[in-house]
Amino acid sequence: MVKKASGEVEAFSQQKLEASLRKASATEENISHIVSNIKEWLYEGITTQKIYTRAFQMLRKGSDGSAARYKLKKAIMELGPTGFPFEHFVGELMKAEGYNVKTGQLIQGICVQHEVDVVASKNKLQCLMECKYHNSPDKISNVQVSLYIRSRMNDIIARRKNEEDYADFEFQGWVVTNTRFSSDAIDYGTCSGLKMLSWDYPQDNSLKDWVEKHHLFPVTSLTHLTFKQKQALMEEGIVLCRQIHKNKLEIDKLRLTSSKRKKLLKEVEALTY
Repeated sequence: MVKKASGEVEAFSQQKLEASLRKASATEENISHIVSNIKEWLYEGITTQKIYTRAFQMLRKGSDGSAARYKLKKAIMELGPTGFPFEHFVGELMKAEGYNVKTGQLIQGICVQHEVDVVASKNKLQCLMECKYHNSPDKISNVQVSLYIRSRMNDIIARRKNEEDYADFEFQGWVVTNTRFSSDAIDYGTCSGLKMLSWDYPQDNSLKDWVEKHHLFPVTSLTHLTFKQKQALMEEGIVLCRQIHKNKLEIDKLRLTSSKRKKLLKEVEALTY
């Protein structure tokens, strides 16, 4: 039996482990080797985090990007400690979907002014997005979040519908989180017309699916940089591996050795295509 981050206990699933490794683009040979190693090492009551850590360490020996893909969920949590980089990360995902994007916008509603994390516009559709960043997997966004965001979006939309600049526009309120929603948060959100996007919701079109689809891996995914080096990049507005790939001079300030720079760029390329 293994213990999940939520405290729940369930039977170890070889299929789940294989699926997560396959999702990370590990080779079948590597998957077989890692699963065999972990099955021999397992003990009663082990946490899923320890299983993840061991699998990650074994994947990290390569440089094909599979270790970075495997740690994607943790990497997004490492975009903190503030939610600012996560907002920019969501903005980049919307750009990849073909939207014009602005972040950190102050927008007047009928009643009060609101700060909106991401405003994404395409044709006559405007998405007003609230980003709920958490740095721990056991933190979830509950129904209070959906209620609060729906009321804010209603105030903004009620005003914009009467403004000449937004004639014939359709508006959507969104809430995006890097962890999960409670079931009642999803029920209320979808019933009230909010678009909900979390780590694993909606099924087959979740946050992790968007990242994989557009190859928009955060710099925190990289296994050849230290925490401080990743933070230094984010302070310069570099939140995506793709940004490094487009401008390799961005990493010069990190003063990496020639060998480490080569390994890093190989990993960046594997995560960009």
